[in-house]
Formats: sequence, structure tokens, C-alpha cells
Amino acid sequence: MADFAWWQRGVIYQLYPRSFQDGDGDGVGDLAGIHQRLDYLAWLGVDAVWIPPIYPSPMADFGYDITDHCAIDPLFGTLAEFDALLAEAHERGLRVILDFVPNHTSDMHPWFQDALRGRDAAHRDWYLWADPAADGGPPNNWRSHFGGPAWTLDPVTGQYYLHAFLKEQPDLNWRNPAVARAMAQVMRFWLDRGVDGLRLDATWHLIKDEHLRNNPPDPSWHAGLPEHEKLAHVYTSDRPEVQRLVCELRQVVDEYPDRVLIGELYLPIERVVAYYGTAGNGIHLPANALLIGAPWDADSIGAAADRYEALLPVFGWPNWALGNHDKPRIAGRVPPGHSRLAALLLLTLRGTPTLYYGDELGMCDGEIPPAAIRDPIERNMPGLGRGRDPQRTPMQWDDSPNAGFSPGQPWLPVAAGFEALNVAGQRADDASLLTLYRRLLQLRRAEPALAVGRYAGQGAPPGILRYEREHDGRYLTVVLNFNETPRRIPGLQGRVLLSTLGRDEGRDIDDSLLLLPGEGAILTGRPGPAAG
Repeated sequence: MADFAWWQRGVIYQLYPRSFQDGDGDGVGDLAGIHQRLDYLAWLGVDAVWIPPIYPSPMADFGYDITDHCAIDPLFGTLAEFDALLAEAHERGLRVILDFVPNHTSDMHPWFQDALRGRDAAHRDWYLWADPAADGGPPNNWRSHFGGPAWTLDPVTGQYYLHAFLKEQPDLNWRNPAVARAMAQVMRFWLDRGVDGLRLDATWHLIKDEHLRNNPPDPSWHAGLPEHEKLAHVYTSDRPEVQRLVCELRQVVDEYPDRVLIGELYLPIERVVAYYGTAGNGIHLPANALLIGAPWDADSIGAAADRYEALLPVFGWPNWALGNHDKPRIAGRVPPGHSRLAALLLLTLRGTPTLYYGDELGMCDGEIPPAAIRDPIERNMPGLGRGRDPQRTPMQWDDSPNAGFSPGQPWLPVAAGFEALNVAGQRADDASLLTLYRRLLQLRRAEPALAVGRYAGQGAPPGILRYEREHDGRYLTVVLNFNETPRRIPGLQGRVLLSTLGRDEGRDIDDSLLLLPGEGAILTGRPGPAAG
């Protein structure tokens, strides 16, 4: 596998810094807490850890509203603590990826505070301003993804400023070369410190229509969806000019050897693959959310995988995720018992997997009482089920008070049932979901076919997903039973290398394999003819 980069061979683990481990007892996770749990990550077998924003911030959006891109918020620690964490991670063979937030800053950032001084302020054109419409209202119909108009009036200068998200998160003007230069220096600041990669937040939002044209209605909108989805965002996202910016950001990363650039992209997969660039000069890993949005059935997931593979440019490397800090957890989106099937799927499809903290335990979305709601999306758009607090509850380490996350009052309630679902309990259980994840991660390292091998979808009986992985003549077949009944899979030859239920492992198969409901397996050897 030496011909492949670490980020192609490896597995990324996304934690949420506020919720992973509290190291100082204030109820909020921090760098000291992450440091404390590095041995767990190394034991689990992941290759890199992605840490969302830890920069100074008023925390209107929990760190995605930044006041200083080149420092650490005291809530999380110090720059010296970050350097120590990075060094300790590297000693354990773990890479570190940070969030880079290029679309907006905090309204308390010195740049924006200067911009508020007047229309001639030095940083005025670093943000997006426009005069009121004829009626004195916002310049156009653009809406914020967090509720309400995307424009806020500055009464002192009489102009509106744009914010795709909260009004406390003014959008930067990436048509201004000074902005591009300043943000490139931010990237270099962290890359110079030894960070192994950057994840571009809200990548597809970076450029907006220069003529500020109204977005057209979205005919697919229906009651129950957020107000901003009434409009198709043709003039506020995925503009053609974003591709040039992506290439420029890639050039900065390419100044440093062995680094990775990841891009957040909630777009149709046909558009996601465009962000690889025209010749591999774009984002290394434009984030693929197909498994997050696809129906949980064999046909839908198989079709999604095949379509993604067909659309990938020859220089593109695939990537997969089952969830993240913005989306409901996978354990609550699949039938009971299918978390094991999800683990097998994520870690055997071709490409780089990203594992969200706690999914290796089967953590579910927590119940957040109204008085404990922290997410501005839920506060601004209550009742739509779009709040993100439930998937951000504290990591469940053991059965002690607060699940071993903090000796203080956690910033969000610990999810119910942690006494029976936690790291300590599952580490001691050879049949646990955590043990299965660890075995799969070990197997990826031992089997190049799983880590970097070719993918080929194969025909299978109804409700069965089957595909082949191959590298240097080593063939592995993966079969997954999405049915609620047992199914016999014909046309299989080889040895059962792993079962999600620990059944039949080591047994030779010369014709067919019986899978129980929600069971999956990996077989060695070249398979027989695929059965439809």
C-alpha cells in the first residue's frame, strides 16, 4: 500500500471537542480531554482525528464564529497545549486534521469590527455589503440557513451585510484578493505547526452571485421543511467561481508534503465530484454524504455506491461517512441491530471512511429537554427536527456519573442508557459493537484489498448487498443482509474471514452462505458466479 497516501489508506475519526472529554471539570470538552483519550483512539485503530473549531469565539455557533483564526479559545486550552497534543498524537501514529472556516467570521472579529466603522473602512470590502432594496428592506430574497433573511442592516452605514448562517457570522468577500491572501496565511499558520490536514467548512458557499440576483423557488419544497429551502440556492452556493478558489486553496496545502484537504459539500453527487478539480488539482476528499441521506436498503445503497464509482474522475479518491456533528446518528436511522451492518458497510466500501465519535458504541441521539437546548438552529426554527444537540451529547466512557465525560455539569445532557452503553463495558465484551469496529479497523490494515483495493458491485438476491474488493490478486467478497429474515446467498466460494455476528468465521464456503437478519460477512478467495 506504499503507493497510496496515508489519507487514502487510513480511517478518519471525527470527534466534537465540546463533547469528547472534559479535562478541567468545567463541563465542556477540551484539548486536555482529547489528550487524555489519545490512547483510546490508538487502541481503536483509527489513523487520523478531525477536530472541529477550537479557535477563539463568542460561541454563537459553538466555534464556527471565529474571532482569531490563529489561536486557541481558553475554553479549550492554549496554543502550547495544542502543540503538545499534536506531538503526542504523532508519537502514537495519529494524524490531526483541523476545521478551517473560510466562508465567514464572527461579527466580533477585528476585521468585521473595523468594517463597521464606515463605508471607507480598511476591511469594509472584506465582507459582502449591499444597499437596501427600493422599499428599504433587504437587497434580495436570500435566506439564512439558520432561519430568517440572509441580510442584516447596519443602521450606522445604512447598508446590509450578508450572512449565510447566523447574523453573528458575516460572510467574507472572496472576490477580494486581500481576503484570499489573509486566509491562505491562516492555513499556513496551522500547516507550519504540523497539522496534517484541513477540512473546509461550507465549501460550496464561498462565492455568491455578483449581481445579487434573487434565488428562484424550489418546486420540491413542502410543509415541514425549513423556510430557506423554499428557494433553490442557485445564486448563493456552488457558483462556478468556487472552483478557482478551491484550486488556490489546494495550492497552499500542496506547499506542504503529505497533507490532505477535505471539503464539506452538501450537494448532488454529480456536483460533489466536480470539486476534485479538472486534473486532480481540487480538493483531495470532497465529502460524500450519500450514506447519510440514502434509504437504508440494499438496492438504494448499492445503486449509490455504483453511481459514485461511475462518476469519480480517474484521479479522484472516494470517501464515505455515516454521520457527523450536523446529522442524526446512524444508530437511530437504521433498524435495531443494523448498527453492525452499518459498521461493515462503512469500513469495506472503497475509499476513506470517516467515523463519528460514539458511533463505534452505537450511541443514539440524546433527548434534549427544552431548557437544555443550545443549538441556534433549534432555537431559531423550533419543531422542525433540525436541531443538532441530540447528536452532540457527551461521549459515553463508562457507567460512572456523567458517563466519565466530566466531574462537572456537562454542557449537554448525557444520553440516557449510558450505564449499559459505554466504552469500558464494550471493551470488555468480545461480542460488542466496539469490538467489531476494532476488528474491522485491524482487518483494513491487514488486508490491502479492503483499504485500497478495486471495488466491483455484484448481483445478489433481494435485500442483499454484495460487492468485491481486490488488490494484487487478493479477492475479498462482502455480503450484507438488509432483510428482516435469514437469507441464503448462493454463488459464494471462499473462507469466512469475518461475520458481524461472529458466526461461521474460519469456515470454508463452496456454494452458499446463510446470513441472519442484519448480518454481514467478509469472505476470502475468488467468488463463484454472482447470483441475481
